[in-house]
Amino acid sequence: MPKYYQISLEIIGQIREGTIGPGSRIPSENEIISSYDVSNTTARKVLQEIEKAGLVEKIRGKGTFVKEFVVERAAAKVLGFTRNMTEQGLNPSTRVIDSEFLQEDVPVKVSGRTYRIQGPVLKLRRLRLANRVPMMHETRYISTIFCPGIADQDLEGSLYHIYREMFHQTITEIKQDLSAIILDEESKRFFELDSEIPGMLVVGVTFCGKDLVLEGEESIYRGDRYKFGINATP
Repeated sequence: MPKYYQISLEIIGQIREGTIGPGSRIPSENEIISSYDVSNTTARKVLQEIEKAGLVEKIRGKGTFVKEFVVERAAAKVLGFTRNMTEQGLNPSTRVIDSEFLQEDVPVKVSGRTYRIQGPVLKLRRLRLANRVPMMHETRYISTIFCPGIADQDLEGSLYHIYREMFHQTITEIKQDLSAIILDEESKRFFELDSEIPGMLVVGVTFCGKDLVLEGEESIYRGDRYKFGINATP
């Protein structure tokens, strides 16, 4: 493998992992020459490879900086957060904020209809990140009728994977409402923001069979980091 390609893969890996975050300057040509003991030609090829990956942009007189990424999510096709980030070349991670058990059924209203998540219910709050950037915080209401012992699982992983692999539940349908909001103080704290920005609220229910509600969801997405796409035919 050519030396320039090895170095470019190393720096691209640091960008994808979030070690070099959005808005950060990547090593300059001279810094690459000094750090890796390579020629001017090799250093230029390194920067060209990183630019080809579409992760950076040049600013004349200042250097080359990591782009502020925006995630695309199809409004009509629901992917798990982990898969959505991975398909867009980002490194997903999750932090559990807190969890508690609720003994009563939990109502969730979607498209004018109220659905009930049968208790006992595990209320789980998580912060979802891409390249270490907070992207979305979610509250999930999971029926332990269908997933007994789910609190003992790794709740920083994909819940859809846990439902399928550990509890043999098949997702049959997902219903969601999407609405625009202004982020409240709690959301801004989670997203490490000081300024007022819009957000997107997704409220939904997930089914594991006819009229069997596996979970409810209330998720807040950063409006400056997400773009929802819709495919439609006339």
